[in-house]
Amino acid sequence: MGNSKQVNLGIKGMTCAACSTRIEKVLNKMDGVDARVNLAMENAAVEYDPEKVHIDEITSKIDQLGYGVEVEKKELDVYGMTCAACSTRIEKVLNKMPGVSSATVNLANETASVEYTPGIADLDEIIGKIKKIGYDAKVRQDENKEEKKEAELKKKRMKLYISTLLSLPLLYTMADHLFNLYVPELLMNPWVQMALASPVQFIIGWQFYVGAYKNLRNKSANMDVLVALGTSAAYFYSVSEAVQTLYKPGMEPHLYFETSAILITLILLGKYFEAVAKGRTTQAISKLLNLQAKEATVIKNGEEVKVPLEKVQPGDIILVRPGEKIPVDGEVIQGQTSVDESVITGESIPVEKASGDPVIGSTINKNGTIQMKATKVGKDTALAGIIRVVEEAQGSKAPIQRMADVISGYFVPIVVGIAVVTFIVWITLVTPGELPPALTAAIAVLVIACPCALGLATPTSIMVGTGKGAEHGILYKGGEHLEATHKVNTIVFDKTGTITKGKPEVTDFTGDDHLLRLVASAEHSSEHPLAQAIVEYARSQNVSLTEPESFEAIPGHGIKSNINGKSVLVGTRKLMNQFEVDFYEYQQTLEQWEEEGKTAMLIAVDGTAAGVIAVADTIKETARQAIAEIKEMGIEIVMLTGDNQRTAQAIAKQVGIDQVIAEVVPQEKANVVKELQEEGKHVAMVGDGINDAPALATADIGIAIGTGTDVAIEAADVTILRGELLLIPKAIRLSQKTMKNIRQNLFWALAYNSAGIPVAALGLLAPWIAGAAMAFSSVSVVTNSLRLKRVKL
Repeated sequence: MGNSKQVNLGIKGMTCAACSTRIEKVLNKMDGVDARVNLAMENAAVEYDPEKVHIDEITSKIDQLGYGVEVEKKELDVYGMTCAACSTRIEKVLNKMPGVSSATVNLANETASVEYTPGIADLDEIIGKIKKIGYDAKVRQDENKEEKKEAELKKKRMKLYISTLLSLPLLYTMADHLFNLYVPELLMNPWVQMALASPVQFIIGWQFYVGAYKNLRNKSANMDVLVALGTSAAYFYSVSEAVQTLYKPGMEPHLYFETSAILITLILLGKYFEAVAKGRTTQAISKLLNLQAKEATVIKNGEEVKVPLEKVQPGDIILVRPGEKIPVDGEVIQGQTSVDESVITGESIPVEKASGDPVIGSTINKNGTIQMKATKVGKDTALAGIIRVVEEAQGSKAPIQRMADVISGYFVPIVVGIAVVTFIVWITLVTPGELPPALTAAIAVLVIACPCALGLATPTSIMVGTGKGAEHGILYKGGEHLEATHKVNTIVFDKTGTITKGKPEVTDFTGDDHLLRLVASAEHSSEHPLAQAIVEYARSQNVSLTEPESFEAIPGHGIKSNINGKSVLVGTRKLMNQFEVDFYEYQQTLEQWEEEGKTAMLIAVDGTAAGVIAVADTIKETARQAIAEIKEMGIEIVMLTGDNQRTAQAIAKQVGIDQVIAEVVPQEKANVVKELQEEGKHVAMVGDGINDAPALATADIGIAIGTGTDVAIEAADVTILRGELLLIPKAIRLSQKTMKNIRQNLFWALAYNSAGIPVAALGLLAPWIAGAAMAFSSVSVVTNSLRLKRVKL
């Protein structure tokens, strides 16, 4: 192929030679494609003719076959963005690149999150594209971002000081126009004013020219274009007036040097305040980072060695004394202590730890010296995972922001057009032939309309909202989930481990030790909490267990096992009916225990009913209060469980839930959620176990209880860091308050621009006042977002 291109694609999901052969065959049938698929390397070397086939068609074809093309995700720091038009422009350009499946640019966070297919796009190419359109980008590093931000802030502060120093004398000259005050003759000299204004215009304000040039070169426009146009018009008009005094003695020049200098100073002031306020929006991340220990005491060759935290490796033996922070995640191998885990779990009561118990990095060792073995370090620790989720959420984009992005994309060119029309109308109709008033009105329009506030309206609220959530133990995985949570009108609760503590205990048993040995031996192979409760009960009764010859878990129904040649069944009525076991003699006992809220399980040995064992799970202390709060919000509540109807109703009654769907096997939980969604409801699913993962993924919002399994947390959109159900109404209220805050920001940003442009066009706004208003509109939006830090949940 003469004009061909070559790419190397990573392929996911291939399990055998038939997979690679199938992919290769299908791709080679495409016009202009020559493909070689390597199963061992899990990749495809593809040569294709771009005139006949697009690379996206090739990746789509692989997806259609049920396999996946490897995608990488990178976080970039982006430099040089000044307004919403900048972030929108970068995002648009990146999303048009071949191989880039998703690019999201956050103006407030000054970051870009890019998902791309290696082999089609590469990171250097993506960064190069950002540089080409006038910005700069680097891959995010684990460096001290606070120091970098402080250095940037110091630079902004110095520029502001110099600009203010040079602009103040020019501001004083306005006193002559406004209040008829005495102004020294020297300050009224046009050359002195030019000498003061020029450094502000071309040294301090050079950044606006650079930004404007880069944007115009790429056929786009942003805030820099408006500022450069407005201030240049004022400055160069004043220069022409000053020059005319050389050959027109006695001429009274119309000077606007103060307008250009003060405009730049006010914009710098606004940007400085904005940077300070934006720094406060990311304080949640800083607080989390400060929780980490700085060093660890590692035992090497019998000696204690202090090493920096980043040098700790998995497998290292670490000594932790009373009062010290546990440096990384690990397991106690020697000693006993109690650990304050409140920074991670929110649980104020210290947790007892002994040999074999897991410990979490950044928690505090209270009263005993322990030795621990490091299992997870660096980015793999629990705290690092929390920080990563918060950072990703703060960098993500809520759907409501799309409206602002669309508006800002068209805003600047429209404003330039309005400014031109304003100038023409003034110089031809309002004050025919008079340049100063026409110029003043046009400059005011250009300056008042900068869309900075519009670009900050959503991301600053998302950043503060997700940070506020993290401080309370609520992790939103992204801005879209923070937004969607406020729409929830139905919440489905799993019972075990969510409403209840998930630590059931045996309360009643009708058999003897021999039957208990059979039941506990059969349940020993199960990981179900009820099974574990039975095993613990048998051990407490000093009953020894026997290794089962066979074991089968029947999801939602019970278990079947063979012990010493005897067939043992433990489970529900459905299980007994399935194996045609008559349990009539135990029916009354079964119903009585179920009505007491206990989970009663029938036992059959060799096809004959042999007894009943009951297990009860205690309800979480705050469950009733949490349910009551959610009900007050007008949200419908459903309890979903695999338990029988009587037991489920008894538990539901205790916590105040009216609607119960019982006897649901794990694989049907997702179907129940779908049915509720088909009724037009926005459904949140709250769960903690592996069998909840499909339902969590299916729901509009999946809420995982952080004490549950990693699988459930991974499938969820919102994670509650401890099993505290009161955080669920708080998560919904935080979402509602954040969305209200975003709407306020968008309203004021749009209303400000909409009202400001006509006022400026009518000549009712001096350019310097327009500049001040524009600068402080951004500050007001960020300040309004910071109010979220003080809201009560």
